[in-house]
Amino acid sequence: MRFPNCADTPLGIYPVVDRAEKLEPLYECGITTAQLRVKDMQGDELEKEIVEAIEVSKRYNTRLFINDYWQLAIKHNAYGIHLGQEDILEANIDEIYQAGIRLGISTHTPKEIKIALDIEPSYVAIGPIYETTSKKMVYNPVGINDLKEWAKVVDYPIVAIGGINLDNIELVLDTKTASGIAMISGVLDEDKNISKEKTKKLIEIFENVR
Repeated sequence: MRFPNCADTPLGIYPVVDRAEKLEPLYECGITTAQLRVKDMQGDELEKEIVEAIEVSKRYNTRLFINDYWQLAIKHNAYGIHLGQEDILEANIDEIYQAGIRLGISTHTPKEIKIALDIEPSYVAIGPIYETTSKKMVYNPVGINDLKEWAKVVDYPIVAIGGINLDNIELVLDTKTASGIAMISGVLDEDKNISKEKTKKLIEIFENVR
């Protein structure tokens, strides 16, 4: 029951945003993969945000993953869904598969990687690679050496996430393990708005190093 793949193109710089309006500036820079991760909406407001994100992503022909809200992602024919370890226990994995939607799964330990591999997802996210302030740290940083070691058993695209920015992205890319580099604050300016300058620089580094 292997989930659909994400095409042959690397996932690349993979921003995780909390609002649909942040997607278009990213796509204008050349971003081809993104995730909508909304934590402060519900009901009609949430659904409207998801619909808007899917619509703008389809206009740019990009790969948008919806975090957590798998029912709404199926309802509105999203490209993909991203689930955490707790979410995969509650979500209907068969229903997601039958909808033909791609699935990415978060992992933080070798045990969680094995759980994800048993589901045969579209990609496996491994992190946090470094310490991060974007969300509360529950797990110790994976680090470069463990990323390389854990990647040996993963026959799926890997997304590295957690504390990756302009200062350390080359160290992650040098491991030759990651199809995608996910980041939240890495593409933002000091006011938490999308920084096109930083985004373009990250894309340039990804393409040159990888």
